[in-house]
Amino acid sequence: MTSFLRSDRSRPVAIWLLAVAVLVLAMVVVGGATRLTDSGLSITEWKPVTGAIPPMGEEAWRTEFAKYQQIPQYQQVNQGMSLAAFKTIYWWEWAHRLLGRLVGAAFAIPFVVFLIRREIPRRLIWRCGALLALGGLQGAVGWWMVASGLAGRVSVAPERLATHLGLALALFVLLIWTALDAEAGSPRQANPTRWRTGSLVFLGAVFLQSLLGALVAGADAGLIFNDWPLMGGHLFPETYPGETLWATLAHNQASVQLHHRIGGYLSLAAALAVAGLAWRDRYLTPDGRGMGLAIGAVTLLQAGLGIAALLAGVPLWLGVLHQLGAVALLALATTFAWRVRRL
Repeated sequence: MTSFLRSDRSRPVAIWLLAVAVLVLAMVVVGGATRLTDSGLSITEWKPVTGAIPPMGEEAWRTEFAKYQQIPQYQQVNQGMSLAAFKTIYWWEWAHRLLGRLVGAAFAIPFVVFLIRREIPRRLIWRCGALLALGGLQGAVGWWMVASGLAGRVSVAPERLATHLGLALALFVLLIWTALDAEAGSPRQANPTRWRTGSLVFLGAVFLQSLLGALVAGADAGLIFNDWPLMGGHLFPETYPGETLWATLAHNQASVQLHHRIGGYLSLAAALAVAGLAWRDRYLTPDGRGMGLAIGAVTLLQAGLGIAALLAGVPLWLGVLHQLGAVALLALATTFAWRVRRL
């Protein structure tokens, strides 16, 4: 018989939250592929419920294709695209939106069940409610992003893409952190080590670098300056900076790629410092030291993937691997930050 005394910890709740985090990871990866294949504008309407059903029959497909033909991306970039080619990009965007719906259902339904069964630790109820609200906001921001590319542009606005990805990554981090809290229970006392602040700073740096990568993707900046370590044969690209501060930060291709490169160098240096300091810190537990070393190794691999993707002109498989590496590093940095804050 189920106990109605709410415990301070719950393994089923932890497993549920981690499962949702895996779905968010899948959504981020599919979203990256959707951007790399220029598929994100293939569905020109936001239908949260009925949009889950794809076109049924050739007439329905021709109707959807006709809607796509009215936007600038088709008229200026994909003029003459066949219906078969349209179906390919449509399925990428449809899969991305379907995953978003699955994430919502996978969170909301068990959340209600766990609430009824009183299995969620009391201190985590408000946080799970906030995660549900954040997921709903993410859907609205996704449409806000798509809408930016339906008129006056041939792709979505880079800053809106970065906002959309940033919310997804924030949700991913909070899901992992809350799952770890649900598994471990309330901390008995704070860990006074120097890592309490430093680990969060590193986590924030990884998050920021991911957003810089989103700006690169949004501006198609990975398709230019495909040399390394120079950019077009120069230390600083000749088209840096942009005409305005805002253009320099979000829209100038040379600028956003340079910023992402600099962020990558700084992140790698910080990760190697974390690895070295963690290995020498006798106050860290063995698993804490192991995670510190893993951070250094994964960041080094991620930097290599980024360089390889750039030199190859960002083929789909390398671009997806690079984005997957970023999310993996974010998960590791989150787990490390949580772990070193516990005795």
